Amino acid sequence: MTTPDILVIGRGCVDHIAVVDQFPPENTKTAIRSHLMEGGGQGATAACCIRRLGGRVRLVGRLGDDAAGAFCRERLAAFGVDHRTVQTVPDGRTPEAYIFITRDSGRRTIFYQPNNLPRLTPADLPPDLFRSAAVVLLDPETTYLAPCLPPQGTRAPTIVYDAERWREGLEAIMARADYFIPSSELFDDPHLDLVGLPFAAQFARLARRIEGNLVVTRGGRGAYFQHDGQLCRVPAPRLKVLDSIGAGDNFHAAFALGLSRGYDLVRIVKFAVAVASLSCRAHGGRAGVPTNTEALDLAATLRLEAAAASQQG
Repeated sequence: MTTPDILVIGRGCVDHIAVVDQFPPENTKTAIRSHLMEGGGQGATAACCIRRLGGRVRLVGRLGDDAAGAFCRERLAAFGVDHRTVQTVPDGRTPEAYIFITRDSGRRTIFYQPNNLPRLTPADLPPDLFRSAAVVLLDPETTYLAPCLPPQGTRAPTIVYDAERWREGLEAIMARADYFIPSSELFDDPHLDLVGLPFAAQFARLARRIEGNLVVTRGGRGAYFQHDGQLCRVPAPRLKVLDSIGAGDNFHAAFALGLSRGYDLVRIVKFAVAVASLSCRAHGGRAGVPTNTEALDLAATLRLEAAAASQQG
């Protein structure tokens, strides 16, 4: 693979996924109906999604030299992701996550190992690396890299940031990202002082604090953003949800890919909602990712609507 469309910087891990009838209370047992092991991590999953959709993508990150790290690399290679810039850390431990999915609802409970691999440094991100792609997608674990990002300008890449929760350096990312994309769960963080406000007011207040564009995902309600001076949304289609693992990662992936293709914002959001929704049709964050044709066909059926007051709470 040569010049990528998108540079993804972020985490890779191994997901151990088990499907149960109901998540059990403490000190009880429950049967596992099915299980699988798949590559995970926001950045790595997004990179796989971009490649599945036909985009050229390069992943930057770190993995341990353990069996879990080798598995992550195998899965990246299986999707055709350029992972030459994923470093192997000697004696490093690749994080793993244990995920329990309730069969009927598709809801999940996640137990994860924090990433204790060394952080990326400015030396890992030379200017030529950023100039190699039109779009850079940052996953939440790379928030601290804000000072390493190239300043905005005619030759700077478009920066898309996957906002998960308040982290070190978030305010710097809010000032630099061209597209700041959290889920609405971020609004519950006390650092933002948004708790208790109606959704529309939360959106407006956060939008004033960031320099770029704000797009907010709300699960089955779809994605919200400003269009022609008003708050709008693209509702998610009604599809059977088996598992929502990776839906957010795949939304960000498709959003970044749409930017690299020159889509307008409405088309980008429809495309991202379609990809995220279709990715919920199979267990694991990657098996359900659609082809580009499937995603475009579903996106063409989605509508843009004003976020009426009854829908904003």
